[in-house]
Amino acid sequence: MKSNKSVIIWLLSGCVLLFIMVMVGGITRLTNSGLSMTDWHLITDTFPPTSEEKWNEAFEAYKTFPEYQKINQYKTGGFNLEDYKFIYFWEWFHRFIGRIIGIVFIIPFIYFLAKKKLDKETIKKCLILLVMGGFQGFLGWFMVKSGLIDNPDVSHFRLALHLTFAFITFAYTLWVALDLIYPKKTETLFPQLKKIAQIALIVLIIQIIWGGFVAGLNAGLIHNHWPLMSDGQFFHESILLEQSNILKAIVEGKSGVQFFHRTFAYVVVFLMFLLYFKSKKYTLNSHQQKGIILLQIVVLLQFTLGVLTLLFHVPLWLGLAHQLVAFGLLTTMVYTLHRLSK
Repeated sequence: MKSNKSVIIWLLSGCVLLFIMVMVGGITRLTNSGLSMTDWHLITDTFPPTSEEKWNEAFEAYKTFPEYQKINQYKTGGFNLEDYKFIYFWEWFHRFIGRIIGIVFIIPFIYFLAKKKLDKETIKKCLILLVMGGFQGFLGWFMVKSGLIDNPDVSHFRLALHLTFAFITFAYTLWVALDLIYPKKTETLFPQLKKIAQIALIVLIIQIIWGGFVAGLNAGLIHNHWPLMSDGQFFHESILLEQSNILKAIVEGKSGVQFFHRTFAYVVVFLMFLLYFKSKKYTLNSHQQKGIILLQIVVLLQFTLGVLTLLFHVPLWLGLAHQLVAFGLLTTMVYTLHRLSK
């Protein structure tokens, strides 16, 4: 680990920046700021407009797009330049962090290559990360573009794809760093526990995808009851009224998407608990034990935050906390699976 310390710090710094970017992305979504920048330029958008004239130009351009024409211009009290500056900041900051991530990755990568600090296997993994980072940038614009044509909101499918791929990129970056932190093979490997952990990770990613659907459809603003949905129903009748069949309902209908997300949370919790109780049969090393115990704590915290976010109609701070703890849960899941695998 000592010889790879600088590379490990570099990779973990990337993880921190990805975490910050997702946090800012969550604020951007929850403040409805994502469509404020109506174009994308690699250089000229690096900083916000520098004069009142430039701000007015950007605001006038924004007025030609659906979000202003169909929503914001009809807001009580109007929608002025100061309102626009607020939503512009969050989208600009989100994109700015993306640029920083690119610089933080590429420049040290070139340096480590020149200094021969990366072995062949790590170089391959870093090249995969480079491609993933570029693709994530494309997905961001692909998502925004969907809200600039007719519908003044982004496609919830594209939002979920953008969000989930950010989580996956983070998870893979962390995994590469863990490979360097723990270069020696773990002597205590348990195939049954590894299999449960792999299933739990897949289930968690599915839950993250549906979390993106909920965010994209604003589905957290309905059925603000728990443990049952509105009218004391477990499976609310509106689920099948919104769409023609159950499959479409759980991927396109607000009620159906929320039903799947809130119900599938029990599956996530069950698998984490199953991993814990199955692990009691084995003599785990300290890293494995800590990972599995921490999973139980974080998944219960995340479940609680999900319930509170729903009950309180998705206030900004709770919605953001729910998203950030999802990041913490994924981090713990990746760490635990790594310690059960290598």
